[in-house]
Amino acid sequence: MPAPIPPPVASGFTTSTDVPLYWARYGEAGAPKLLVLHGGPGAHHDYLLPQMLRLARAHELVFYDQRGGGRSRPENAAPVTWRTHVEDLARVAAELGVAAASLSLVGYSWGGLLALLYAIEAAERGVQGPEPERMVLIDPAPVTRGLRRAFEAELARRQAGPEIQALRAELAASGLRERDPAAYRQRGFELSVAGYFADPRRATDLTPFRVMGRAQQSVWESLGDFDLLERLRVVRAPTLVLHGLRDPIPLASSEAVARALPDARLVTLDASGHVPYVEQPDALFDAMDAFLRDTANVTQE
Repeated sequence: MPAPIPPPVASGFTTSTDVPLYWARYGEAGAPKLLVLHGGPGAHHDYLLPQMLRLARAHELVFYDQRGGGRSRPENAAPVTWRTHVEDLARVAAELGVAAASLSLVGYSWGGLLALLYAIEAAERGVQGPEPERMVLIDPAPVTRGLRRAFEAELARRQAGPEIQALRAELAASGLRERDPAAYRQRGFELSVAGYFADPRRATDLTPFRVMGRAQQSVWESLGDFDLLERLRVVRAPTLVLHGLRDPIPLASSEAVARALPDARLVTLDASGHVPYVEQPDALFDAMDAFLRDTANVTQE
């Protein structure tokens, strides 16, 4: 079973966004702030916990459930678009004081793509918020529609592959469903995401999450036949891009991001798929800590 998630030091709902968005803070007040963007879209922040709280040793972390998922589901059925998320990010950062001196973003998966979309919009159009001072992108979602199609095909291939099918058969024959229904559901969830891992057997002790399909679909549809590579050249923030070499998301996507950004470094994680905070946490957090130390001067008041 997953490790327990400690309670946040503070939490609540935003009042500056069009709909209330749930937020949670961890770490010491007064420490350098990081705004952490979860994946999805349509998911929620707490599946990154407790592992990502390792960053709270030296930082104040602010998480929020993006619109359409978790505790941030609006009552109306208005479509959620990528622009909705960009505007929400700007308002969340301002309301919660994350951008009071400078804005540091940590984006995982879709959250990495959201960070890039926000940075582009802030540079090109002056979205209601400052340009980020620095960014960490952990296995960011593909930056073109073609690379996303390649990712979807690879993930489907893995999920239908013999190794995961064998693990499913093992679960079905285990009798766990009758002995411990909660453990059975937990293992079923883990196998539903095992294709993201370099080794599907490492998909254990995960915090379960749910993706709201309507929100996810509307965001990807709003992006159309997207290709962000040329637009990335306006982003000035120093950026660390981390990518597991066994991620179903093509490495070519993160390589292209690192080439397109004016100030970026790419770190590959050779024993990891899409979930390095579980698969290779020491390498992941060591690289992040080094980058955040090296760029600390950009966030000093």
